[in-house]
Amino acid sequence: MRNLILRRLKAWSGPQVNARRDDSVHLLKKAGIHLRFVNGGGSGSFESTRTDPSVTELAAGSALYAPALFDHYRDFKLEPAAGFAVRIARQPKSDVFTCSGGGYPASGPSGLNRAPIPWLPEGSRLIPDEGAGEVQTPVVYDGPEELRISDPVLFRHAKAGELCERFNELLLIENGQVVERAKTYRGQGHCFL
Repeated sequence: MRNLILRRLKAWSGPQVNARRDDSVHLLKKAGIHLRFVNGGGSGSFESTRTDPSVTELAAGSALYAPALFDHYRDFKLEPAAGFAVRIARQPKSDVFTCSGGGYPASGPSGLNRAPIPWLPEGSRLIPDEGAGEVQTPVVYDGPEELRISDPVLFRHAKAGELCERFNELLLIENGQVVERAKTYRGQGHCFL
């Protein structure tokens, strides 16, 4: 229901925002102020902002990582491009694997859509009564792979910030191999949370 309401609000407000932005740019030009750049916003408004002739650039932001919050967008589909791994620490039941750590919630109002979600191996899912926790994250797994203690479970973050705030670097992987490392927190390799 919430997504439906948000879609309708975006459909209603997008043209209005574009018209106001366009009017503002024209007023500035009339006043002798020529803007070199007019940024049209972030990933969630690409579809409406790209039609605004006053916009000179679009900012991809979170969409570069394809976090889980974008999974329900109808205007475009993204392929997951980033995540984090936590290791299995114990196996309390045949289909439950408890990972060490993993509680990296996104900013904003707390809720399930702000929690990281299991990504790989396919067939992994959070236990609704437990969720992802800072100490442990139990995962139910019913896939074909045999999982053991110390195996990694890959998670996708809800928004882009969690990875760059909580890890010193991102590993860039191509064809299953680490090809480069990118420092986080604005390229400095610092982690503050």
